[in-house]
Amino acid sequence: MNKKLNKHSINFDNADFLSSRYISYWLITLIIMVGLMISIGGITRLTESGLSMVEWRPLWGFLPPLNDAEWNRIFNLYMTSPEYILKNNGMDLSSFKNIFFWEYFHRLWGRLIGIIFIIPFIFFITVKIFPKFLLKRTIFILFLGGIQGLIGWWMVKSGLVNDPTVSQYRLAIHLSNAFLILFLLTWTFLDLQEGSVKMKLNYNFFILAILSITIIAGAFVAGMDAGLLYNEYPFMGDGFIPENYGEYKLLDPFENPASAQFHHRHLALFTLINILIFGFKNYNYKNDIKMKRIILLLGITVSIQFFLGIITLIKMVPVHLGVLHQTGAIILFLILTFSIHRIYLLKQ
Repeated sequence: MNKKLNKHSINFDNADFLSSRYISYWLITLIIMVGLMISIGGITRLTESGLSMVEWRPLWGFLPPLNDAEWNRIFNLYMTSPEYILKNNGMDLSSFKNIFFWEYFHRLWGRLIGIIFIIPFIFFITVKIFPKFLLKRTIFILFLGGIQGLIGWWMVKSGLVNDPTVSQYRLAIHLSNAFLILFLLTWTFLDLQEGSVKMKLNYNFFILAILSITIIAGAFVAGMDAGLLYNEYPFMGDGFIPENYGEYKLLDPFENPASAQFHHRHLALFTLINILIFGFKNYNYKNDIKMKRIILLLGITVSIQFFLGIITLIKMVPVHLGVLHQTGAIILFLILTFSIHRIYLLKQ
């Protein structure tokens, strides 16, 4: 089996083994940082900190408030925002600092990801050790990372006008782009480490698409605080379907909190079943030991994630469980990506 996989190993042109290892370390660092970024975003959302910074300073925003005058300036800006006027009227500076921290840290972490991405990438290009076949994809990832900051501010602005609520549509776009970046970084790392393969529009892609749709459906639940409704399972009120299901017609899945929760919980069940079927189908694929370990881990993770979602709902989404549930989605997404890449590699 090793001979077969080595047959499809990467040709690094001028890059030697040590150089390729450095690039792999760089990619795995970025994968971890992006995964943490998504989790930090979840904390920001769950602690209702996302609207605490009402200005966007791409450069100077790297520094936190360094004195009382600066703290008073940004607090005065916040006091003109709809969130303060309609929800947090009377909040003191000490309480403001608590919510400010997570939004500031979220933005700071994004800037750090940019630095960790750009500086090594320029170095690898300059010394001509970067694999040519990955260059276009990596530039595309850089583009996605650049617009992610713009999408984030566009999302925040939706809650700074009249209603102190972030648009669930913009939140879903922001999360979708984050997971797309995470996927491309992971696939690039695997191409570099194990061999280059291409994603195909087949059953494997269908499974990844189902999981992705379930995660994005979760963004609509979070965006409308739909997890605070119907905190029982499997019923929603007096039945399986909420009473006001469908009242928004075509927009119902995206603007009706009850329907958003209904779809997310049943998409999660559908995802659980299909991933377990996927695992059963591929557990003994080519009798590959590594494949068996990945599939076993996949089955355990998707099961834990499903039941964690139910517990989070029943407990009315406390911050610690909400963050664990979102982190579980990241881990599950990564493991599924690893397993699909491995299947394609073994087919070569």
